[in-house]
Amino acid sequence: MRAAPMLAGGQNELKRLDDIGRTDVMIRGSNAALAVALLVSWPAMAHTPEQPPHQLYNEGDLKLESGEAIKDFSISYVTHGTLNAQKSNAILMVTAISGNHHRLDFMIGPGRALDTSKYFIVCTDAIANGLTTSPSNSKQQPRMSFPKFLIRDMVESQYRLLTEKLGIDHVVAVVGPSMGGMQTLQWGVSHPEFMDSLVAIVPLAKTPAWSVAVMQASRKAIMNDAAWKDGNYDTPPEQGVRLWRDIVALLAARTPDMYAAQFKNGLDVVPWMEQQETAALKAFDADDWIYQTWAYDRHDVGTTPGFNGDTAKALESIKAKTLILTGTKDLLNPEFEPIEMGKNIPDVTIKTISPGSVTGHAAAGGFLPADVEFLNREVSAFLDEVAKGGATFHYDARAPKGRPY
Repeated sequence: MRAAPMLAGGQNELKRLDDIGRTDVMIRGSNAALAVALLVSWPAMAHTPEQPPHQLYNEGDLKLESGEAIKDFSISYVTHGTLNAQKSNAILMVTAISGNHHRLDFMIGPGRALDTSKYFIVCTDAIANGLTTSPSNSKQQPRMSFPKFLIRDMVESQYRLLTEKLGIDHVVAVVGPSMGGMQTLQWGVSHPEFMDSLVAIVPLAKTPAWSVAVMQASRKAIMNDAAWKDGNYDTPPEQGVRLWRDIVALLAARTPDMYAAQFKNGLDVVPWMEQQETAALKAFDADDWIYQTWAYDRHDVGTTPGFNGDTAKALESIKAKTLILTGTKDLLNPEFEPIEMGKNIPDVTIKTISPGSVTGHAAAGGFLPADVEFLNREVSAFLDEVAKGGATFHYDARAPKGRPY
């Protein structure tokens, strides 16, 4: 399945990835438990004319840490709110695996955590999500000729967008869920002076073997389907995509507790799974997924140049005030990893999303009301403390800290 063309300001370029993140919320059972059909990239909504325009910034050839380059690279993004004269009220949002710039829409807007009456929100699309340059849309390096990249390469593409295109060299925060949380922690290591704070939601500092196993199983599901044709398919490798969705979205990104609440009769899950698989066929590019999972597997902030593979030492170098939010029984990004590794960050707060609930990775999804309320409340309070109620907006972000503007 070929990706929709990338047309700045249009809607066609958003259809494929917006569809993949669309979420259905159902109420079943006597306890009215909420159940969700989800992917890792929930809950993107259709890009409507009322929303900020979709934009592209061409960075030329993007040099990768490997020494290779993504040719004619363009990064996709949208912005919300107004950048003040001092350019001191910006927040960068980075997205989850296969997600897009709508990924945290449930936290963006007046009165929400990413309050557009206070902050200028830059929402980016990661390399290989189908909007930013990807295997599915690259003309010069299509499909499996696309070079492999790292989470750090995603960060550097975003750094160039902020500094070169938007003229921003300091942000209030970097915020991201899942793979976005991984990028967020990497931002703190790669550019420790660039931000006041980090908000990493269900993140990883170093991808553990369990998460690699999940990603490897998802890749094998696709690549072992004869219809994949070594990445040169004309129509989606249907059987592989169905199995991919089962492995990642319906198993690793959910919890047994969620299924128990949703299905009184266990056999009812079978037709429901088929519905979710079918929906994915219209909204998924297999090669883009494979490339992003390769980056996911290799993530380790300790391999940042200068740290010699020492993950703890890399985290100790983070200067930003940091909030790490984890999901109970997360089966995709196991909570033990960010909880233990996050303790190495000097100024860190680690919290469980909606304590008492067991929604795992889905806690960051934005479709369970209790989790949405928790995320907006806790992140809003954290950012208010960081920005001192907006007082920090009145210094020049390009000048030494504390100098009045």
